[in-house]
Amino acid sequence: MIITDLGLISYAQAEAIQLETLDRVTADECDNTLFLLEHPKVITLGRQGGTENLHVDASFLAAQGIELARTARGGNITCHFPGQLVAYPIWRVEKRPGGMRRFFHDMEAAVIATCAAFGVATMRRPGHPGVWVDESRKICSMGIGVRRWVTYHGLALNVGRDVSLFDIITLCGIAGARPTSLSAEADRDITIEEVKHVFSREFRKAFADSALAADQTARQ
Repeated sequence: MIITDLGLISYAQAEAIQLETLDRVTADECDNTLFLLEHPKVITLGRQGGTENLHVDASFLAAQGIELARTARGGNITCHFPGQLVAYPIWRVEKRPGGMRRFFHDMEAAVIATCAAFGVATMRRPGHPGVWVDESRKICSMGIGVRRWVTYHGLALNVGRDVSLFDIITLCGIAGARPTSLSAEADRDITIEEVKHVFSREFRKAFADSALAADQTARQ
């Protein structure tokens, strides 16, 4: 796999890079690719809607310099901002054992292991993709799009303490859900660079282990 750090990049720029890479992966012109990045402040609306869970109007967003973007990913509403690690895997899933369910499972596994490396225990919440600290506190949101059996979009792991942008939405459209972050849960300031390093390692491990298990099953 290829892992590329895009730094701080606008939502539109990152989406254009994803789509270009998706075409190349689909055409077997490059390997599966994972983009790591941060976005300036942006509220994104997935295929399941989201405007009903946005608590301010367009004029407020414009005055605060917050972008509003509709996306092709699954899920409802979420937000991105500096201090949040965004990961976009452009990944072939057509022949991958376990299909999309396994793909989500492996992404969650990489996040859970990353959080554990910083002393933060997390969990899956059945019926709600992503990673949670408990039944109400969500630390990582997930939503993907798929085109010709190649994924794009991905996950957003809150790292910095400031998650106040979530105040203007109902997180992922889930009543009672509250945002938290690695720094808040670990009670120390953790940098994006630290998390990029650990997440890259855990993502490689989760997806390599999955591929190894599939290969062993195929040999039996």
